[in-house]
Amino acid sequence: MYIASVILLLLILPLASVYIEAARSHYALSTLFLVGRWWVFWAAGVRLFLAGLRQVVQPRFTAEEIFELTDPGTFPIVRELGFANLSMGLLGICSVFRDGWVLPAAIVGGLYYGFAGLGHLSQKHRNAKEFTAMVSDGLVFVLLLVFVTQSLR
Repeated sequence: MYIASVILLLLILPLASVYIEAARSHYALSTLFLVGRWWVFWAAGVRLFLAGLRQVVQPRFTAEEIFELTDPGTFPIVRELGFANLSMGLLGICSVFRDGWVLPAAIVGGLYYGFAGLGHLSQKHRNAKEFTAMVSDGLVFVLLLVFVTQSLR
């Protein structure tokens, strides 16, 4: 289920959203803007918001399934991570309604994904879920980095 949700939120839904908006828009919107808008919405918005919600409500999943930590003492830390993910996710979700919020949300979300990916990379032993998180974090980081650098030119 985890891998399927990652593929859905980081590939299928953003691509579908770009295609639908490009097809329905009466304005000439740049591909860069559409990619930025929809990857920020789905990856830095919905994915982080849903992850945060799960981390706040059910911290055991992230602790045990991603990081293989079984000590219940880690759950408050995971819950705190959840609050940060909820906050970043809400910014990403709201950015679809305010064009001026897309770039700041891309910066915040991109930095988070980049640092999280480095954190996963530093682990010597990764399970399949942590490997998936590492790869997907890296891909989102690169995509948002390209969007941010091209937008600031």
